[in-house]
Amino acid sequence: MHPREFVAFVAALMAVNALGVDLMLPALADIGHQLNIATANHRQWIITAYMLGFGAGQLVYGPLADRFGRRPILFATLAGFVAASIFAAGSQTFGALLGARVLQGLMSASTRVLAVAIVRDRFAGRQMARTLSVAQMIFFLVPILAPGLGQLLLGIGPWRFIFYALAGFAAFVLVWAATRLDETLPVERRSPLSFASLGRAYRLTLTNRFSAGYALAAALTFGGIIAFVSSAQQIFVDEFGAGERFTLLFALCAFSMGCASFANSRLVERLGTRLISQAAVLGLIALSVVHLGVIGSGHETLVTYMIFQALSMTCIGLCGSNFGAMAMEPVGHIAGTASSIQGFITSVGAVAVGSLIGQSYDGTTWPLAIGYLCIGLAVLAVVLVVEDGRLFRPLHAA
Repeated sequence: MHPREFVAFVAALMAVNALGVDLMLPALADIGHQLNIATANHRQWIITAYMLGFGAGQLVYGPLADRFGRRPILFATLAGFVAASIFAAGSQTFGALLGARVLQGLMSASTRVLAVAIVRDRFAGRQMARTLSVAQMIFFLVPILAPGLGQLLLGIGPWRFIFYALAGFAAFVLVWAATRLDETLPVERRSPLSFASLGRAYRLTLTNRFSAGYALAAALTFGGIIAFVSSAQQIFVDEFGAGERFTLLFALCAFSMGCASFANSRLVERLGTRLISQAAVLGLIALSVVHLGVIGSGHETLVTYMIFQALSMTCIGLCGSNFGAMAMEPVGHIAGTASSIQGFITSVGAVAVGSLIGQSYDGTTWPLAIGYLCIGLAVLAVVLVVEDGRLFRPLHAA
């Protein structure tokens, strides 16, 4: 692939997962009504079930991709995602839908693992962070457009159309990969699939403080995204009464993350991953403190919430690809397996954090603001441990 096409392909691969989360947000109320879901907070499990499958599946695909190469695993799982989406479209009960969502997550887990591994096969350090940032900049267009596209699909037909659309997009990416993507892992670099080799890879990934530490930091910040996505409809529609503007307001928050990724792609090779991400963590903490002050004073409005949410998402966006690149830097020679382990930590940890915040929704923005402050403080603590108490220092030219 030409470099630009390569970046676009990586973004499309990431978008399979993003669409799996965001495309049905406008349909949650319709799904809840038709499938008799008890409460609005219970509807959040449609998102959470997907993320649980997404997190668990990542443990499998890295070792398989290191053994058999990237292409065969990608083809099999994209085909599985198509099948799971069709199954979800036909679900007649809430339980069946949740089962289909877990299966969708299990299949789409490969997109995260393989996107990182394929990029790591070609790049390292700041160059890897820059490539991931450019891909994520394109990828973040998906959350901007997805709710509006979901609303458009609802205007054409029932919520089940959304799952058929997911199947169609995954099929498109599958054809693109089959016709244009070369294998990025040569045979001579493949690892044998054995308990001994897996044990060594797991031990190296989990005992290296940069690998494990920055994966945990990524989990915490990603948890903030899940918390927002899970409760966004309730906040915008139920609390602020902005139902007709939901897709636009959600898009503006997602746009702030896209801007952050664009800025990171331009600055990271000059400033470094540590300076940018660690400054963003401090910014998230400061924003959360001020936001809590606004809420406590009784001056919270839709405008103030949008400002603080967009700025907080900007800080989170400046953390994501940089934390991922720093976590992968010391384990590039086992990129597939390491990406699986780190992805599992990031996704499952994020589900735990995001669900805790999302299920605490009480009709106000208090839980989300408090959650972001706790996330910022926890990430700062993790970074200080990983960096031996020092911030903003360059290491391994990262």
